[in-house]
Amino acid sequence: MGLFQRKEASPVEAIRAVLERVEERDKDINAFILVDEESALAQARDSEERWSNGNPKGLLDGVPISIKDMFLTKGWPTLKGSLTIDPKGPWEEDAPCVARVREHGAVIFGKTTMPEFGWKGVGDCELTGITRNPGIS
Repeated sequence: MGLFQRKEASPVEAIRAVLERVEERDKDINAFILVDEESALAQARDSEERWSNGNPKGLLDGVPISIKDMFLTKGWPTLKGSLTIDPKGPWEEDAPCVARVREHGAVIFGKTTMPEFGWKGVGDCELTGITRNPGIS
């Protein structure tokens, strides 16, 4: 937040760096089930404008974050790692935790994979395959 306030970094620069890193690494790691670059850049531009006007939404304004696929996220499928959930939706609301970070201006750029319904401690499922540890991939 301080970097945005002091104009040492910008939300648009931050999300571009994150999206670039995801593009470079996710083919090996398989951490994301969804990345929405267009929405992320639009959110970041809005955040940058708020910072320029001195009116950030909150402590997370402009900070890129992803959401675990177990939490409802308005406009995006929430499949919970399962082939049994219809990806067509409707996806009309945010889970409370997603709503809170959105209220504070976080740039929600994607959804991360998970084992089916979160029932085990390893990152594999029929829907998305194996998710690897970025530190050892």
